[in-house]
Parts: sequence; structure tokens; C-alpha cells
Amino acid sequence: MSGAENIKLAELQKEHQRLEAQVDAQAWELNLLRARFSRYEIALRGSQVTIYTQDRDLRYTSITNPMLGRTIEDILGRSDDEIMPTEGGASLIALKRNVLATGEPNNTEVALEDTQGVRCHDLHIEPLRNEGGEIVGLTCASIDVTERKQGEAHLRLLLRELTHRSKNLLAIIQAMARQTARHAGSIDGFLKQFSARLQALAASHDLLVRESWHGASLSELIRSQLANYIERGAGQIAVEGPEVALKPEAAQNLGLALHELAVNAAKFGALSAPHGRVSITWGRREGDAGNAVELNWREQLGPKVKVRRKKGFGSMVIERNLVRALDAEVQLEFDPGGLRCQIVIPETQVVAAR
Repeated sequence: MSGAENIKLAELQKEHQRLEAQVDAQAWELNLLRARFSRYEIALRGSQVTIYTQDRDLRYTSITNPMLGRTIEDILGRSDDEIMPTEGGASLIALKRNVLATGEPNNTEVALEDTQGVRCHDLHIEPLRNEGGEIVGLTCASIDVTERKQGEAHLRLLLRELTHRSKNLLAIIQAMARQTARHAGSIDGFLKQFSARLQALAASHDLLVRESWHGASLSELIRSQLANYIERGAGQIAVEGPEVALKPEAAQNLGLALHELAVNAAKFGALSAPHGRVSITWGRREGDAGNAVELNWREQLGPKVKVRRKKGFGSMVIERNLVRALDAEVQLEFDPGGLRCQIVIPETQVVAAR
């Protein structure tokens, strides 16, 4: 082999080595790119974001996640007309065709029907261009925002409900302040009575908040309103009855009535005497009144009861307010042996068992 041939062979070997090194470098870069793309794809599949591409006929050429109740395999190669043959699909197709025609990106929220029902999607549509700048399809990013929309709607409902309840509560407090002032003999007396009634109202609200305003247990309502007297430990109060839950309005009004009965018993009735007893029982009252709840308050072994000619705020809360607000039946008897009060709460104010 001549010298010239040897030089040529050496140059070819060198070029071959250079090409092999270049191929190896490109293979390494390709593997690195695949690894990065795989991490990107895994991250997308673990998120609520779905990235997909479509050609000019709106056929799916790639997609990261299942969508609209369909698998990736079922989506690829199909068009929007096949996957979304609904009114929401038609409006989305029109938006996509407009992006293809104008080349302008678009952001929209669209409601689409799938196997789980109607789902809301936050969608970004971007034109897909080739190296020459020609639009060859679309790249879209879709996020399922159904839970967020439902949460927003629920929050708006809660705010409206809160506004309504706040107005009702302010009306109750205003009426309570007005009636307390009318029957109080002094400013100090007003402040003491009004504060106690506010605390009684707050106790009922605590029970309702704890149960997400679904209702309040009648047993817990009674025990919360008579807590100060039960905690004495003298065994003067007996509470007995089945598990019953009252609706919020019933719990608020009955809580105030129980507070007034307890205050009256502590001042003039059975709880004002060391050996006095108060029995509070209730049960279902079947019959013409439906499945109503009958509550009985009985006082014994206290001072002799005298019928009052002038009715105060407490009597008004027990007799008038319960009848007007709850359509309840109330019988208040000033029996010499002890005050008796029977309250029949209609079935409409009782929470159905959950």
C-alpha cells in the first residue's frame, strides 16, 4: 500500500471515529431527552392537567391523560366530532376551528359530558406551527375544574345562607333586647337578664355549629341550657327521653324557652328550694299531630306556686313565641304543687334520622 493510500485510510478511520463519537453523543442526548420527557409525562399523568395535540382535521395525534371517560388508546386517531357529539362539543369545535383560522390562542371554560356526567374544563388552545411557521394543528392544555366550580357554588350558597341567618339572628336579638328592656326594672337588671339570654342563644348556636347547622340534639339542648343548675351536683334535675334532633329554628326558640323556665325555677320555683326537683321528659307523640315530639317540664317540692296576673318576658317566650315561630302547642300550668309546662313540637320541626 502506497503512502498516499495509507494517509487516505488514516483520514477515513479518523472520520469514522468522529462520526461514531457524534452518534454516541446524539444517542446520549436522545436518551436524556427521553428521560426528561418521561418525567414530564409522569408528572402530567399525576396532575389534573391534560396536554394533547391535534391536526388540522382535529384528530388527536398525542395526549398525556385519559379524558372524557375514554382511554388514551380510544382517543388517539379520533376527531372531536367522534368524541364529543354534544352541544358543548360543537361549541368547542367552533372555537378550535377559529384558532386554526386566525392563529390566535384562546382561553375558555367549557362544560363537556362524559361517563361521570357534565364536567367543567379550563382549556387553553394554541396553534401548532411547523418550522416554516405554517399552522399544522393545535396544542391544547385542559384542566378539569369541576370540583373547584362546585366548591365556588357551595361557598356562594353558604354566604347567602350566612347572610340570611345573620339577619334572623339580629332580629331575634333586637326583639329580645326590646322585650327585656320593657320588663326590666333597672339598667343593671336589664344588663344581667339580657346577658343571660344572649348566653342561652349562644349555647344553642354552639350546638348547631357543631352539627354544621343540620340540627341540634334535644337532649344536648336541654343539658346546655340547664348546665349551671346540673353542675351543682344536687341531683335536682332529671332529664330523660329518646334521641331526637330539632331543626335550627326550633332549637333556637326552644333553647330560649328552656332558659326562661330554668331562670323562673331558680328564682321562684323548685330550683329555689334545696329539696326541689325538676323533671324534663319527652317522647314521640303519634296520632293526629303526626310523629310530633311532646316535651314535659314538671316541678315538685318547691315553694307553693302562685298564678301571676302580669306576664313577663319569660311567659311571652314560652307561650307566644313557640306557638308563633314553630306552630307548637304550649300549655303552661301554675299548679300549686309545682309549675308544669307541656310543649308539643310538630313533626315539621324535627330532623329526620341521618
